[in-house]
Amino acid sequence: MFEVNEMPRQIDADLIKLMERVETATIGHFLHSGFVDREIRAVLPEKRVAGTAVTIRIPHADSTILHYLTKIVRPGDFVAIERCGDNRHACWGGVVTHAMKLAGVVGAVIDGPATDFSEIRKVEMPMWCRGPSPITTKILGLEGAINVPVTVGGQVIKPGDAIIADESGVVVLAPSHARAAAEKALGMQENEILLLERLRKGEFLPDISGATKIVEGQKRQVA
Repeated sequence: MFEVNEMPRQIDADLIKLMERVETATIGHFLHSGFVDREIRAVLPEKRVAGTAVTIRIPHADSTILHYLTKIVRPGDFVAIERCGDNRHACWGGVVTHAMKLAGVVGAVIDGPATDFSEIRKVEMPMWCRGPSPITTKILGLEGAINVPVTVGGQVIKPGDAIIADESGVVVLAPSHARAAAEKALGMQENEILLLERLRKGEFLPDISGATKIVEGQKRQVA
């Protein structure tokens, strides 16, 4: 049986532009939740993307519902795939890569393997997964679900969530919190540029960060 729900409201274009400038590791300086398992890694680490989560659940070896999804995704969508614990079958390969790229999908994250990495690199499809596998899913016509809450790398992703993904990983933000998080992160990134300039001028990092004051205020003198 297949469950297909309505496509979620897309994140506003101006917010996407903000998010595209944000490093996931900067968000990691002030948030501790929302991050996909770090073992799910970028196939193209030089890419950073932001988009609207379109979710899909694919149990076992049946990729029928993923093929169907290529027909209804929109430019700007980011596909998040739950594999229900299957780490053997690659549900995403070269043909799906081309179909998704032609549809305007900005990226995808899979809690499992993919295949045909050469095709992923050739068309520059940003992809995060658990590595390659030569064993693929099939069109079995059994079951699957589109736009339901899914779990990817230990992180719940809901349809319409805001996604930022780069070389450091994937972070999931509620749409209502995404702008504040993006603006805070961008402010921190701008401050980091100023900090680096201070280092180049001869200041020491612990003096700037406050670590010197903390350590010297508590250190034990050793004879």
